[in-house]
Amino acid sequence: MKIFDDIAALRENLESKQTIVFIPTMGNLHAGHLTLIKQAKQLADHVVVSIFVNRLQFLPHEDFDRYPRTFENDCKLLTGLNVNTLFAPSEKILFPTKQEFLLALPPVADTLEGEFRPGFFRGVATIVLKLFNIIQPNLAVFGKKDYQQLYIVREMVKQLNLPVEVIAGETVRAPDGLALSSRNQYLNKAQREEACNLFQTLVQIRHEITSGRRDYLILQETAIKSLAKRGWKVDYIQIQKRSSLMPAHIDDNDLVILGAAWLDKTRLIDNLELSV
Repeated sequence: MKIFDDIAALRENLESKQTIVFIPTMGNLHAGHLTLIKQAKQLADHVVVSIFVNRLQFLPHEDFDRYPRTFENDCKLLTGLNVNTLFAPSEKILFPTKQEFLLALPPVADTLEGEFRPGFFRGVATIVLKLFNIIQPNLAVFGKKDYQQLYIVREMVKQLNLPVEVIAGETVRAPDGLALSSRNQYLNKAQREEACNLFQTLVQIRHEITSGRRDYLILQETAIKSLAKRGWKVDYIQIQKRSSLMPAHIDDNDLVILGAAWLDKTRLIDNLELSV
């Protein structure tokens, strides 16, 4: 595996590659990332992974400074998967001057995650666009766990006519259903045992819908109250239309249930697709 922290050297290395697939990460790699990389290896000749903790997508009170950085171990994992290229730039490389050009996003970016983390998706979209411009991949793989992020990246690619095909990777889960995430390591033992109940709540909603219920607002409110009784602080539980991420109507067929909630100081997100 070749490691680059310089844009010019990276571009020189990639210019002769026939097909490139790209997986952007913030490091602290886990089985979810590795599954995306294994998927990517089946799609193109040359696999590029980036590791960069993007300050633009953290709010002032969030965990940018304590976000886990495990570069040495990440490199071992990537080498074990025979990744071709790792791009691991410093902030000075990606932001040689203050990043004053930021993307203006559609209203969907201010809903769900965007409502509780204002500016988050502007930071995500800006860094993804920068990385796409630097690496110029043919394909890019994003996990479904960050469902709204995947949706926004796909819309950005479509509306800005970027020559990149965005591929979705399925969410990787622990045996009890908890979606794998770098933030799971913040959970203590009792919180880790409780954490699977966010997913189980989404599963229960899916069961209710597939059994014929369409009172989506009541299903959402019931789920929020149920989690609150278990000690969660819920940001949202929403049943949305997959094609637009807008609130679902009774005649919509392809749905996604999205949730975000706090266990003490750790915020977890999850989602579950269904068709009715």
